[in-house]
Amino acid sequence: MRTIATIEARMRSTRLPGKVLLPILGRPMLELMIERLDRVRGLDGIVIATSEDPSCQPIAELAARLGVGCHRGSEDDVLTRVLEAARTMRAERIVQTTGDCPLVDPATVEAVLALHDQGRGDFCANMLTRELAPLPPGQEPFPARRSYPVGLDVRVFRLADLEEVARLSADPVDHEHVSNYFWEHPARFRLANLDGGLPEWARELRLTVDTNDDFSLISRIFEELYPAKPDFSLADVLDFLARRPELADLNRHVVQKGVR
Repeated sequence: MRTIATIEARMRSTRLPGKVLLPILGRPMLELMIERLDRVRGLDGIVIATSEDPSCQPIAELAARLGVGCHRGSEDDVLTRVLEAARTMRAERIVQTTGDCPLVDPATVEAVLALHDQGRGDFCANMLTRELAPLPPGQEPFPARRSYPVGLDVRVFRLADLEEVARLSADPVDHEHVSNYFWEHPARFRLANLDGGLPEWARELRLTVDTNDDFSLISRIFEELYPAKPDFSLADVLDFLARRPELADLNRHVVQKGVR
């Protein structure tokens, strides 16, 4: 299948406006994320799904400079925006990501893609939990806690399945949170979760950017690892934070916003 990574990115984030273009090592955070996604084996392209709002013009200009796809659509109907973006790239399969996760790990993306290639699920991810996605009777439940840190989320599904979700649901929550419908309807779509066997302390890390404190941590990680090894891995990040555990306290207090 033609596989495209979509990146949801806009400038009017509620807690940290303009976060996707904040500079790390003199480059926009979103540019560093695209560089990491570009290392994923099995991807046929990358497209930024951004908003029609005039504030997002710098995102479109960054995409043009980097030579990646860009589609501008609804500010609030993110599901439709992602669908339209994927269609412009002739996608058959989507790797869904968000622009506030610059530490996206190529090896983890490849592992989730492998789950999908093996037919393990219609919706394959690495962030499903028992509470988030209670499976129908007779199926093995997911773990009680996340398998990967917040910010390392990967979701893989067919374009046709997302088109079906768009037809089935008019719920604003489903249209704001693109893949929400999949895990809330496990009887319709088969779900599979990747468990990377990470230690408990690593699973509890917060490696996304939603506040200034989040950005401080992510900046420290890039500043430490990128100059010597631009293709640093999740293992490198965990090794660094194991040596500097006090850095995880920078954003430990930040509460992740719920879907509902």
